[in-house]
Amino acid sequence: MSRREMREQLFKLLFRVEFNPREELAQQEAFFFEDEENSMAFGENAQISGKFNKIIEKLDGIDTALNEKVQGWNTGRMGKVDLTILRLAVYEIMYDEDIPTSVAINEAVELAKKFGQDSSPSFVNGVLAKFA
Repeated sequence: MSRREMREQLFKLLFRVEFNPREELAQQEAFFFEDEENSMAFGENAQISGKFNKIIEKLDGIDTALNEKVQGWNTGRMGKVDLTILRLAVYEIMYDEDIPTSVAINEAVELAKKFGQDSSPSFVNGVLAKFA
């Protein structure tokens, strides 16, 4: 599985954060990997799960950083798809040394094109430019 495909799966798993209490995220993670559509090799599941849990640990800091950088918006007003994409990208920019900032931004814009609204790619790109 390519990095882009793994990032897409991670986005789908991370999207569940908005609809479930944090204490239920472990159960949601198990449900995610039980779904036939999301079934992958065990090593890929472990890699996605590991990164998911690292993002959850840093979620409050990521949201704080987003709220500080974006004027006129806050995480409570953002669309759920855009917010999830931004959380993933900000994690990669701030905490994942293996991923260059330009790659994190480009991949986030691609996710926004695939899953977001017409305005999502430009919104995501504009927000992430403040982190570059």
